[in-house]
Amino acid sequence: MTTLKAVIAAAGVGSRWFPVGKTTPKCMLPAWNKPLLAYTVADCIAAGAQKIAVVTAPGECTRQVRHYLTEDPELKHYFTARGWQDKYQPIAQPPAAEFTIIEQPRDNGLYGTALPPLCAADWIADDDFLLVSGDDLLLRLDRGSDLADLAAARRDARTAAAIAVTTRPSDKPLRYGIVEPRAGTGSRLLLDRLRSWAPEDGQRRTAYIDISRSLLPASALPYFAAVQPAANGELRATDAITAFAADHPTLIHPILGAFHDCGTPTGLHAANTAIACSARRFLSRR
Repeated sequence: MTTLKAVIAAAGVGSRWFPVGKTTPKCMLPAWNKPLLAYTVADCIAAGAQKIAVVTAPGECTRQVRHYLTEDPELKHYFTARGWQDKYQPIAQPPAAEFTIIEQPRDNGLYGTALPPLCAADWIADDDFLLVSGDDLLLRLDRGSDLADLAAARRDARTAAAIAVTTRPSDKPLRYGIVEPRAGTGSRLLLDRLRSWAPEDGQRRTAYIDISRSLLPASALPYFAAVQPAANGELRATDAITAFAADHPTLIHPILGAFHDCGTPTGLHAANTAIACSARRFLSRR
């Protein structure tokens, strides 16, 4: 029986966040009082991943991620001496998991979403793995976990893999692309292909949108290694997943929560507003 692991892709340069992105990696941007990475880690653990690899860019990104995920004795002593243990607790003891930091090279001319699982291939070994973007947020008002639901849905469907999608008006696509189901697959939708949004999609009322969250077996890794650069030079995870789905049943799983693309200031602002509204509703029920 394989172990479920998680690969969090956090090596993007954050160009849309410059000049802030020069110093602060996107996964460490604040969503309320926690970095985006904290929400992603909690979701992976809820799905059953006890070993998590964060694939980072070299330098400051790696330093910040490692510092957040490990103990800081000096800071802990500072807080304890002032009676602030309750403030330090959330970062002193992140949810139980074994963390590995893997640096993604920048000096080889390669870039794209297909690289993080390749960088983590030896670490993944023969296990199943979640592949999750580190710069966005899934928010559930019922305190549930869409990644946990994804894992359960794939287990129930007994498919080789599964991808999470959101449903939204087709004239408002996300940058991750359109998810096309296979024809005639019944109530359980199977993936046919992942593709870029096209203007004619605006004629459709809604569309399934990829949100860069998938559950894959280790046997998917050769498909990532075989990906060819797109027209812009990017090595895209969506191409690897489409090729894998052509050979292996891959479940499409619509999420229940709200997806927030925090790769832009506007997206992060919307996420923070949603969290604030959720907190107010929770407090009003107490």
